[in-house]
Amino acid sequence: MSKTKGGSSTKLGRDSESKRLGIKIHGGAKANIGNVIIKQRGTKWYAGRNVRQGADDTLYATKTGIVQFTEKYKTDFTGKKRKIKLVNIV
Repeated sequence: MSKTKGGSSTKLGRDSESKRLGIKIHGGAKANIGNVIIKQRGTKWYAGRNVRQGADDTLYATKTGIVQFTEKYKTDFTGKKRKIKLVNIV
């Protein structure tokens, strides 16, 4: 008696479930308190005014307002300046 079925059976063909990452509320749109603005892995986008970062790097609104995306220069720990992307609620 065989342990596995013979012939055309395979152990391949499975894939992980997608995590639905990305921007959920785009620039110029209204966000309410607690709305998720961006789901991300790592800090690709940084939290600006009226935005907080969750434990899984998700950015969410702390006040009601309009979502605004901006860029600014930040000095990192080596003293080098680099451009970062900020998410603000105005």
